Parts: sequence; structure tokens; C-alpha cells
Amino acid sequence: MFDDPQSPAWTPLLEAAWKARGYAHAPYSRFQVGAALLTKAGTVFGGCNVENAAYPVCLCAERGALSAAVAGGLRPGELVAAVVVTDVAELTPPCGACRQALIEFAKELPVLLANRVARQVHRLENLLPHSFTGGHFR
Repeated sequence: MFDDPQSPAWTPLLEAAWKARGYAHAPYSRFQVGAALLTKAGTVFGGCNVENAAYPVCLCAERGALSAAVAGGLRPGELVAAVVVTDVAELTPPCGACRQALIEFAKELPVLLANRVARQVHRLENLLPHSFTGGHFR
């Protein structure tokens, strides 16, 4: 279902991600990003990037959506799919910090990258190979 970038199953996530992108606070880069996460319970959580004049405290859309999902009760193993949308020509994957944050919750997470004309699906484990997870503490 989430292996096909054109699958209608992506529609609610795409809608939530584009809506969230519309709220992005990106006065410095003007690079607005929206993200959405789907849980096993069927809940969709959206997020947008929030920039700050002190760049290290910026928040990416993916981690914003993840924070909302965790605040909504998300636990590891409950993520089903993720979407990242931008309005630029090249599809934009999550940054390294977002990949690391997401891998805590779903190593095999399908991640749809989309803009207004193209879509690609990637598995999170392929975007962050040889990841460091809580399993390394055991």
C-alpha cells in the first residue's frame, strides 16, 4: 500500500503535510517544509519547520510532527508512514537529525518525498543505514 508513491493511501498524509507547510515559519531561508506521520491507530500528525534567528534552535517539520505524535501518545513501533513535502524542484529527504529521531519509532518506515510534480518512496532504514538505536544499549 505504501510502496507505490501514487497510491491513494498517501492522500490524507499529503493533505496534512501540505496544510502544515502552509504554517511554516521560515522568514530566513524561505524554505517551507511540511511533514505528516500516520500511526497504526490511523491518526495523522502534521508538522512544519519553525526557524529562529539563532539557527541551532530551528525545528524541522519531521521532528515537529514527531513531537506532536509523541504528545498524542505515539510509542515506538506505532508509525506506519511519513510524508515530507516542499515546493522546490528537487525532492527533499529528511535531514540527518530527523532521520535519527524517526528511526527510534519505525526503522522500516516508508517515507514519501513529494513536491507539486513528483513523488518518491524510500524506506527510512535506507535513508539512514547502520543507524544507532536503543538496541545498541542492550
